[in-house]
Amino acid sequence: PFTIKIKPIAFFTKLPVQKNLIMKKNLVMAVLLLPLFILVSPSIVNAQSLNAEDIRAQMIKEWERAKAYTVEYLNTMPADKYSYIAADSIRSFAKQMLHLAGGNIFLMMNATDYKVPPVFGNPNLENSPGAQNKDSVMFYVTNSYDYCINAVKNTDLSKWGEKKKIFGFEESRYALMIKTFEHQTHHRGQTTIYIRRQGIKPPQERLF
Repeated sequence: PFTIKIKPIAFFTKLPVQKNLIMKKNLVMAVLLLPLFILVSPSIVNAQSLNAEDIRAQMIKEWERAKAYTVEYLNTMPADKYSYIAADSIRSFAKQMLHLAGGNIFLMMNATDYKVPPVFGNPNLENSPGAQNKDSVMFYVTNSYDYCINAVKNTDLSKWGEKKKIFGFEESRYALMIKTFEHQTHHRGQTTIYIRRQGIKPPQERLF
């Protein structure tokens, strides 16, 4: 135990009574709260420390959330509207989602070199006539998310900082993983208007 003695500060006596009291009150509160801040601050610093496995775990969590969110979109759009095109010269709902799936595979494969499942052997998946119905789209999309999740789970963390070239740009493997996630977010978001034009409310945003 220790005692803090507060001596009167001379300039307090020169201030109006109300300001004098306010300043003394603030000083006392600061002194009382200082030990609490000292006790809490180390835990705050420790909580902010992340290692590579923490980052991997968070990325897996985000991919699992993204998969569930996209499946909700797929189930919200009526099965007989998968061929719907919101405007001329753009993809149908099915093609948007198949493009999302193809992007998941292509970009994550470039980021991690993780082995691609044989079902994704068609490089032009989004234009495949047999893949445009709801069941096929659901199959390819969910499997593409599983591929990304497994790639993140099983790749060597020590290689995440390695540089790779894609589309003329050089980025780390980790950065390419982030861009893969951004790509699927973008294309899922584009399909919102497709759902709204059916008079249906899109799924609620899932940040967590």
